[in-house]
Amino acid sequence: MKRFLLFFLILFPLLAPGEVTLPKVIGDNMVLQQGKPVKIWGNAEPGERVTVNFEGKNYSTVTNAAGEWAVMLNNPDIRKEPQQMTISGNGDKIVLNNILVGEVWLASGQSNMEYSMNNHPQYRKPQKGDPDYQTKEFLNADNPLIRVLYVKKDIKSDTLPSDGWQMIDTATLSPVSAPAYFFAKKISADLGVPVGIISTSWGGTPIEQWTPMEGYVNSDFEGEIVDGKLDKQTIAQRFDKMVRPVIPYTLKGFLWYQGETNLINGDTIRYADKMKVLVDSWRGMWGDKNNTMPFYYVQIAPHTYSRRRNERDSVRHDEYGLPLFWEVQSLAQDIPNTGMIVTTDLVDALHDIHPPYKWIVGERLARLALAKDYGREGLVYSGPVYKSSTVSGNKLTLTFDHIGKELKTRNGENPDWFEISGADGIFYEADAVIAGNKIILSSDEVPNPVAARFAWHENAMPNLVNSEGLPAVPFRTKDRFEWSYNK
Repeated sequence: MKRFLLFFLILFPLLAPGEVTLPKVIGDNMVLQQGKPVKIWGNAEPGERVTVNFEGKNYSTVTNAAGEWAVMLNNPDIRKEPQQMTISGNGDKIVLNNILVGEVWLASGQSNMEYSMNNHPQYRKPQKGDPDYQTKEFLNADNPLIRVLYVKKDIKSDTLPSDGWQMIDTATLSPVSAPAYFFAKKISADLGVPVGIISTSWGGTPIEQWTPMEGYVNSDFEGEIVDGKLDKQTIAQRFDKMVRPVIPYTLKGFLWYQGETNLINGDTIRYADKMKVLVDSWRGMWGDKNNTMPFYYVQIAPHTYSRRRNERDSVRHDEYGLPLFWEVQSLAQDIPNTGMIVTTDLVDALHDIHPPYKWIVGERLARLALAKDYGREGLVYSGPVYKSSTVSGNKLTLTFDHIGKELKTRNGENPDWFEISGADGIFYEADAVIAGNKIILSSDEVPNPVAARFAWHENAMPNLVNSEGLPAVPFRTKDRFEWSYNK
């Protein structure tokens, strides 16, 4: 009899009456999103009453037939001092400690987002400024208002592959995305609020693997899906294990740094359509019916893609594949409540696909959020963006948005990487001069210019910036892709 009882307890340890369980994303040290209804959820026995107590308020519910329960906290206010949450069932109680209320962002993508605070030895140190800047930031990080939840690279786990929310030190911050951490650091410093970052990325992964299958239903891609794959990529392979278990944890928004693999695989205009599916589906999974959750992303950096080839698909690249991809990434800003930062000035070696200046990436992403979501009026959050062009004689004049106080160059010289063409469509290097808030282009080879392009080459690391030092967005004035979010 004793042997049978022991056998029973080993096989069925989860049948203890009144046991309440929580997902890994809910626990000690977590940051709850301020100003929004916050869902707290878990499991218990079917029909069991579960009560959540937070800040002196009780929220009660009864589990459904599957033992699932959820309550909504009423728009909690910012809390910098640690709070406690108690979750009680029939004879069972869980106490969660050291909880803050502030801003919560999820950061995802491939290796340039995965690029960790304790960056891997093979990554190059920056050649400009302090080569040990990130290392020093990593070793000295101790802000109690910043919390991190790192999702491990594991697609075999049955639960979220994470050790949960952590306060930051050299152990907990080591694997966390550097762009995401520096984003959090600037947001917390500028607003004086707690910030929680969910870091979930995987190097070399295409966008399809981060997109839920539900997103492709009724999309332009639905008819192309074969055996759960699109363009030979397994849909949702990373999403299902590394993002879905986080849902519906209440977030402010998303950070995204990905695209290199899709470019290598041959994507151009299709990437904007895939971005649309990704953004819409993520927002939908979080119940954001009005597409208001911000989604900010990074335009990939200059790199010699023409020297790479995807042998499996026999995809070959020339020097203009990257600027075409840049154009598509720019067009994806047509998706509501999105924004993009440019990184053409953050490369030391064109053959290195992992630029080291991740603190600048994080700070630029934070500028977007501060300007668009946190009310920082007048904050310049983008580099110069092409607006219009006019032709007078042999000169072509360009105007720009997002110039701040003025257009200028990083090195004090005339703007570079501008080209113009005549009606024959052949482009020649242009002489470019800044005239007030405009740029005037000319070339002895083009007496009657009709078109211009800027940074239209994979090697382009142009010097044009605005008064805030933010780099101009690559563009062309003619033959641009036609793409609309509402098509």
